[in-house]
Amino acid sequence: MNAATPAVDGGKVYRRLLRYAWPHRGLFAIGLAGMLVFALTDVAFIWFVEKYLLGALAKPEPYLVWMVPAGVLVLFVLRGLGDYVATYFPGRVGRQVIKSVRADLFAQYLHLPASFYDRMPVGTSLSRLTYNVELVAEATTNSITIMVRDSVTVIGLIAYMVTRSWSLTLLALVVAPLIGWVVRVINRQFRRYSARIQESMGDVTRFAKEALEAQRVVKVFGAAPQLEEKFEAINERNRRSNVKLINAKAASSPIVQMVASLGLAVVLAVAISQIVDGRMRPESLVAFIGAMMMVMAPLKRLANVGGALQQGIAAGISIFEVLDEPREPQGGGKRLEHAEGRVEYRNVAFTYPGAGEAALRDVSLKVEPGQTLAVVGKSGGGKSTLVGMLPRFHDVDGGAILLDGVDIREWSLPDLRRQISYVSQEVVLFDDTIRNNLTLGLENVDPARVEAAARAAYVMEFAAALPGGLDAPVGERGGQLSGGQRQRVAIARAILKDAPILILDEATSALDTESERHIQLALAQLMRGRTTLVIAHRLSTVEQADRIVVVDQGRIAESGTHASLQAAGGLYAQLHRLQFDA
Repeated sequence: MNAATPAVDGGKVYRRLLRYAWPHRGLFAIGLAGMLVFALTDVAFIWFVEKYLLGALAKPEPYLVWMVPAGVLVLFVLRGLGDYVATYFPGRVGRQVIKSVRADLFAQYLHLPASFYDRMPVGTSLSRLTYNVELVAEATTNSITIMVRDSVTVIGLIAYMVTRSWSLTLLALVVAPLIGWVVRVINRQFRRYSARIQESMGDVTRFAKEALEAQRVVKVFGAAPQLEEKFEAINERNRRSNVKLINAKAASSPIVQMVASLGLAVVLAVAISQIVDGRMRPESLVAFIGAMMMVMAPLKRLANVGGALQQGIAAGISIFEVLDEPREPQGGGKRLEHAEGRVEYRNVAFTYPGAGEAALRDVSLKVEPGQTLAVVGKSGGGKSTLVGMLPRFHDVDGGAILLDGVDIREWSLPDLRRQISYVSQEVVLFDDTIRNNLTLGLENVDPARVEAAARAAYVMEFAAALPGGLDAPVGERGGQLSGGQRQRVAIARAILKDAPILILDEATSALDTESERHIQLALAQLMRGRTTLVIAHRLSTVEQADRIVVVDQGRIAESGTHASLQAAGGLYAQLHRLQFDA
């Protein structure tokens, strides 16, 4: 996905962003009222100067002693009030927009298929959720605030100028088309550079995340200088893109003012000649020039607002690309309360998008309810892919997978996944308490059941010594616990779910010998009466499985019991002998 796709309609993206602000139009309307008050005070100030201040100098009157100071005070109080309202209320709307967009994007991330994450770096996704979403507020509220407030100011001042001299006003407006062309050219640069910045921020986030999460490996291998060098290159690309954007922003205002000054010079020449000829009063010229000079500031802001607007639109493009991604298919209409656990793979084939070779080729096997199937083989042979097809992390390219005799694509996806407990070798724990990690995805769980699952997986052995017991925090990614303790929490979570199908991906890999002995007993109880698929690298852990399949280069090379496969003297026997010798 490329955020800089030129074919994207910026206006359509902008209108879509505005839909997020529409539910809060009441608050924004209050802000608009403040903008109008703020804008009209500029026009009122010019009128006040001409009417009273210049009049007081030309023909002093006693009442002007208090009238002029009081008028100035009132105008600036109104201006300050309008400025506050115009800033605060649209700002509130902007934060609400950010919250809504961020919530939609996060929800979308949770429901995208695994294939999306195969091609999209996590750092890029995080950058869109954090950095890009913040830019959306500029496009939806802040930019509108400037456009409305300053457009009204410009229109009001120009209208005032017309009342003083329509011919001079027309002369001054001759440069307007040229200013519009300059702004349009600059806006194209803003969007291009903004898209590059957002992409480079994704690279910064991705690389930093990888390095920080792997800090122990970095330290042991002395990789800090190498990573610093790589980060410097990424950081420099981000800096260059930002500098180009800053250059475009810095140049926009002087260019607009230079063009406007040409009009001012011509107007001054004509106006002075009119005064000399007696066709214009000096105080009218002063008011006219004052109004014309006051137009410069809002024109400058209007020229600059294009940058923030284009940044917001570029961010919106990248966000809507994700929001428009198709979500995981939710399966068919068949409901499944409690599966028997009969699993069958029929001629299953699968290839990862962009991969040259198939990950699975013509895989067929059956697992009866309550049986344990062990999947073994060399790394990269397709073991995890085969097992991961059952909860539909990926869908088959050919063939079918059946649960209780029905194609799993016909079952409702939430119902299908409720039938499966999953323990991977890479334990995932959230920065929460042990208890909340155990009850992940479950509601209103009886505390007695939670404690029973924790005891069965020997979590209570270490939890009892922690402040708070099961309510003790595990830290970010479970960093407060050891590897074996994290693994036991993951196993207890699977025990608590009590699903009829169990997937174990080297579930005891992080346990010491004593813990593994206890866990194997707990798993034996858990596996009883349940269909279990076990991915194993240590073959000694699956010798008692009802059936063992050896996966090699995406195919089932061998199938049988431990004894029969040993007797056959094939690939399984070779792998077993190598591990025994080791």
